[in-house]
Amino acid sequence: MTRQTGGAASARPNGLRDGEPLGANSEIGRKLKQYYDELVSDEVPDRFAQLLSQLEQAEPEQQKD
Repeated sequence: MTRQTGGAASARPNGLRDGEPLGANSEIGRKLKQYYDELVSDEVPDRFAQLLSQLEQAEPEQQKD
């Protein structure tokens, strides 16, 4: 058997595995996705929703000027 040395196909940066393109950073990516998913699923606080509503109502009045 001959052994290949060098070449782009056999060169892989340390920590990279098949199916994990980020290598060691894959866990960080999973945690960030989990945090983002939780953040997006949170409800908007009532006070914040009221402020947004007030801004939407004031916006057309400003555009008329």
